[in-house]
Amino acid sequence: MPEITDEFILSLFSNDKTKEKAFEMLLKKYQKHIYYSARRIVTIHEDADDVTQNVCIKIWRNLDKFRSESSLKTWISRICINEALTYIEKKKKLLNLDDDNYTNFLLISQADTSTFSPGQIEQILQEEIVKLPPKQRAVFTMRYYDETPYAEMSKIFDTSESALKASYHFAAEKIKKNISERLTF
Repeated sequence: MPEITDEFILSLFSNDKTKEKAFEMLLKKYQKHIYYSARRIVTIHEDADDVTQNVCIKIWRNLDKFRSESSLKTWISRICINEALTYIEKKKKLLNLDDDNYTNFLLISQADTSTFSPGQIEQILQEEIVKLPPKQRAVFTMRYYDETPYAEMSKIFDTSESALKASYHFAAEKIKKNISERLTF
């Protein structure tokens, strides 16, 4: 079965009679991407579900305003990243935690669920990723896991490619250093 194009989805969405069907198609195509993008930033499954739901609502409300200045995936990713970062800030306020205590909260939550991978190295990697500031975590995970090109990330974050490369490099170096320290016997 041929892949349904974004253009086709957008054309169906512009018609009131086919709007809901178009949205179903869009979700079928992008829901996993939305969830995993959110999960890598917020780290907790339930939080990623909440972010995914919020992103889907924002897409539904704003898809008719999409101007095709970037790809639909880039536009959705931008909504997802912004929603995940906003969610983290709201949750920190709700729990009355500063950045360090929130990171500790995530590490404890992650240790309790341990859903990323059964391997010790993968677990250590996930713990080090959680320690990154949320925006740097988003840049690192998009590049490391999804191999998102810097040009696309530049549109998502509305920043220069060189700034994103630097952010990724600093995150990778920090993670390497911390992992090597933890694995030194």
